[in-house]
Amino acid sequence: MSIVVLALYGLALLLIFFYSVLQLTLAISYWRKKESRDKLRRPDLDLSNAPFVTVQLPVYNELYVVERLIDTVAKFDYPRDRFEIQVLDDSTDETVDVIAKKVAEVQALGIDIHHIHRVDRTGYKAGALADAMDKVKGEFIAIFDADFLPNPNFLLETIPFFDDPKVGVVQTRWSHINKKYSLLTELQAFGLNAHFSIEQSGRNGAGHFINFNGTGGVWRKETIEDAGGWHHDTLTEDLDLSYRAQMKGWNFRFLENVTAPAELPVAMSALKNQQFRWTKGGAECFRKMSGTLLTAKGLKLSDRIHGLAHLFNSSVFVFIFFTAILSLPVLVIKTTTDKYDNIMMIGSFFILSTCFLMVYYWMSYRDKTENKVSSFAKFFIRFIQFLTVSMGLSLHNTIAVMEGYFGIKSSFVRTPKFNISSGKQDWKTNKYVEKKINLVTILEGFLSFVFLSAVVYGIVVGDYGLVPFHLMLCIGFGLVFFYSIGQMDWLNKRSPNVELIEEL
Repeated sequence: MSIVVLALYGLALLLIFFYSVLQLTLAISYWRKKESRDKLRRPDLDLSNAPFVTVQLPVYNELYVVERLIDTVAKFDYPRDRFEIQVLDDSTDETVDVIAKKVAEVQALGIDIHHIHRVDRTGYKAGALADAMDKVKGEFIAIFDADFLPNPNFLLETIPFFDDPKVGVVQTRWSHINKKYSLLTELQAFGLNAHFSIEQSGRNGAGHFINFNGTGGVWRKETIEDAGGWHHDTLTEDLDLSYRAQMKGWNFRFLENVTAPAELPVAMSALKNQQFRWTKGGAECFRKMSGTLLTAKGLKLSDRIHGLAHLFNSSVFVFIFFTAILSLPVLVIKTTTDKYDNIMMIGSFFILSTCFLMVYYWMSYRDKTENKVSSFAKFFIRFIQFLTVSMGLSLHNTIAVMEGYFGIKSSFVRTPKFNISSGKQDWKTNKYVEKKINLVTILEGFLSFVFLSAVVYGIVVGDYGLVPFHLMLCIGFGLVFFYSIGQMDWLNKRSPNVELIEEL
């Protein structure tokens, strides 16, 4: 039995190692192409003959941010007779009336804006986008989620890059208006910056497939139609359509130096909803697209490998979680027998993986200063914090990934928006925030206690090899647990009628 546990443990570590190697190759690709990206020149755009653009704003019950979104997009610095705004509204609450009033105000300014309200939410966001396609007047379609605040020059910065008729998407980098709100938002920004700078730029620079990120980008309408339109059989319709389009021969461009400002989730439940949708959707897309990606004609081997790795990315949480769980019996084996001491050397994969990931995140770290020593010290602390909380989310995300692979369907649970940019603002009265504890949250608290016990056990028996790993797991699960229960009504003394347990 011991050899089986060690074999599974080693396999999980090896898979994490392969993941870190691929991330390292993207970091290298990013570094090699940095000079050419910095010199990238925006093509000229003849404003007297500017292409018509449709700006789509898919929203659902966005009471706190929808007016801000519409006002921001209405200020686009683009010929007023060359763009329209579609508010794709699936709302079921007073947001409908708020949007109607705001749309009327913007129309009075002479802006072409339309309120398209669905009472049937079939397909959720993808369904709303698909239903509106026959009403699109634009040659290009810009899409923004409700938490975005695009800059006035967004279209002027992106539309010129469609100068090549084979370019189907121009995606921009997300920036963060409330990054410094809390540790939670700081860590989200840390991870997202790596995705956009290294993954998107690295893949794009090497000629591999990238994805439209659901918002903050522009589609060529013809590309959407040629690729088969928006599908709603996965939770990540953006990733799904991106791969179908690129396998049809369309090229994507990622602009690292053009940003789309947005608000990061400030509540743990909101972050969990977002993470669940992204990780499960990624697994669903792997299940749906991997066979086609392997057999599609005309693709380079490297594109197939990186494409499969991209679609498989969310599975790293499964490897992390099983490595964590298996490390408990491994600790017992280590301290009760020396029979497998040589095999225990597989633990070095964890150290190598961490080093490779450190390079990957350092490349994307955006808080560097001229004082390199101070910058690296701050980065290292943030990196450890990020890994720790990622470990704490591994149970939640593992469930999402496994549901995706087993084809278990669930509704599209959108991330609540808050309209918060500073630490002085309170969000706990937001009516969309989840106010109940589910079984997963309870298990996260339990796992924090389990790994604390493992830390104590390791110290008592004098085996310190796994103590740092178990300490990170203890803190990670503990932080996720306490952040989760910290938003409960019963802790904030607002409502005694709260359902504390929600079955999975």
